[in-house]
Amino acid sequence: METFTFADVAIAVPDRVTDPHRKVWAKRAGPGSWWTGAERIAIADESRRALDCGFCAERREALSAEAVEGEHDSGGVLPAVALEAVHKIVTDSARLSLALYEGLVADGLSDAHYSELVGVLVAVFSIDEFHRGIGAALEPLPEAEPGDPERRRPSGATMEGAWLATVPADALDPEDADIYGGGRHAPNVVRALSLVPENVRTLGDLHGAHYLSYDEMRIMEKIRELSRSQMELVAAGTSAVNECFY
Repeated sequence: METFTFADVAIAVPDRVTDPHRKVWAKRAGPGSWWTGAERIAIADESRRALDCGFCAERREALSAEAVEGEHDSGGVLPAVALEAVHKIVTDSARLSLALYEGLVADGLSDAHYSELVGVLVAVFSIDEFHRGIGAALEPLPEAEPGDPERRRPSGATMEGAWLATVPADALDPEDADIYGGGRHAPNVVRALSLVPENVRTLGDLHGAHYLSYDEMRIMEKIRELSRSQMELVAAGTSAVNECFY
């Protein structure tokens, strides 16, 4: 069955959006670097459940989220530490902190597992929000594919000032040479989840679909109805509404 047809909306969605969406969606189903395909689909599923989670709603309204007791509404697949990470990131991102991250690690979620989990959330939530924005039904999650995670940690991963290790452009392994578009430098927001190189490839696919490709940004080519400055204004406004601390 063909995916991302947007048959339920009277909007013509261009191929430069639908093609990357299909590519990113299909990759969610298979095993990643640290999570199995079934676990990655469970992470995606929890990103949707979190929005209607009563426990999350109570904690978000509380002065101190830790003072609220309860349990997440969940599908029962993910371990408790991963479930907590997903629901917290999706529903209360304004209160994410280094202490919270370190607590998740102390509870058994490795830095690499955290990086991939956030990468899956970014991909699924971005695509879901696109659907919500144009009034389309959410795309059904794909069936999980069998297989084991790769479990490869980039050899050049190092602490560069972020919460978790990242990979500088000049320290990429040969198999990851493409992730920054061949550039000799990469901005912090692109490197943020580079501990799992697939995250960066996915970010590039979605960046090109929803905004501009990295090459288009470099040459400042106007390819949309909005100018670059107008697009930046919309992006800044959206970040403010989302309480993005970055």
